[in-house]
Amino acid sequence: MADFAKDINSKFENNKIKAMLNILYTANHISSFQNDFFKQFGLSPQQYNILRILRGAKQPVKVQTIKDTMVERAPNLTRLTDKLCDKDLIKRIAYPEDRRVVLIEITKNGLNLLSKIKPSSPSHNLLDKLTEEEAAQLSDLLDKMR
Repeated sequence: MADFAKDINSKFENNKIKAMLNILYTANHISSFQNDFFKQFGLSPQQYNILRILRGAKQPVKVQTIKDTMVERAPNLTRLTDKLCDKDLIKRIAYPEDRRVVLIEITKNGLNLLSKIKPSSPSHNLLDKLTEEEAAQLSDLLDKMR
């Protein structure tokens, strides 16, 4: 079993400090893993998240709805959607009631790309060593922390 303290060759004042640093260290590990995984599809994890949200919505949604739903808040949502539009994975639609509002819809190309990505693939290997009960416990502890 991996030992965070040995991985970074450090000792900690207490377990709460160790836990916080371990969360940050693990988050970085997960982020690197996801970046590598999604690169083969020409996506970033944030772009995948946007496509997943749009597929689930089943109708065009406002940009703010995407922002509010994202797992990782993206201050650069305009740039992310620009790139997805350039790849013909999403399209922008003018909102009839207010010209300042833009709706975003996933395209057939976006749906086709998502069908090639297995939903559990990005994190599945990272969680293989946990039982379902341990995964539930970890999720509950993270919820409690927030």
